[in-house]
Amino acid sequence: MIVDERIFPATAMPDPDWWRALWPDPDGVVEALGIGRGMNVIDLGCGDGYFTAAIARQVGSGRVVGFDLDPVMLEQAKDACDGMDNCTWLLGDAMELSRLITGPVDYVLIANTFHGVPDKTRLAREVAKVLRPEGHFAIVNWYPLPREQTTVLGKPRGPATPMRMSPEAVQAVVEPAGFLLERVVELSPFHYGAVFEAKADVDVGKPKHFMGT
Repeated sequence: MIVDERIFPATAMPDPDWWRALWPDPDGVVEALGIGRGMNVIDLGCGDGYFTAAIARQVGSGRVVGFDLDPVMLEQAKDACDGMDNCTWLLGDAMELSRLITGPVDYVLIANTFHGVPDKTRLAREVAKVLRPEGHFAIVNWYPLPREQTTVLGKPRGPATPMRMSPEAVQAVVEPAGFLLERVVELSPFHYGAVFEAKADVDVGKPKHFMGT
C-alpha cells in the first residue's frame, strides 16, 4: 500500500457510528466556537463533511470552503452538504493553503487533526496568511487524557496518548505564527476548542479576494 506522506499521522476519519456518538450536536459545537452568520470559513481537513455541513447551516449567506487532501473524503463531504449552495470544495495540501486559497477569510477551523501535523507552527503561518486581520483560527483537539480513558461506544478512541496536546501546548506552537489565544471552549466529554485571533499588526502577505466571490 502506498501512503501519501502529506497525510498527517493519526488523522484518518473514524467510523461514522462512533463519530456521531462523540459529536451528537455538530451545530452546537460550531456555534460555541463563535462561527456566525455571514462569515467566510475554511474547514481545513474537512474529512467527510460532518462539521462542514454544520458550518454551512450556521453561516447562512456566508460561505464555507471544505478543504481536504483526500479526494474520497472530499466526495463524501460534498454528499453531506448536498443541496447547500454556500459550499465550495478544494482538494489540496494544508501546508500549501495560502497558495491555494485566494482569501482573506474570517475563520479557519481544523478539527481533530492538529495533533498529527509535523510542523504545527508552519501550518499556523499558512492559516495566518489567509485570514483577515483579527480573523479567527480554531483548533479542536482531544484533551491530553490517557487513551484508555476516552471511550466511545465502549472502546478507547482518539489518537495515541503521546500525541495529545494541552491547550497550553497548542498555544505555544500557534502564537509564534502571529496569533493570540482568545479563549478555550470546553467541548465535552473529551475535547476543547482553542480559539486564536490573528494579530492585526502582522504582515504575512494576505491575499485580497475570497474564493468563490
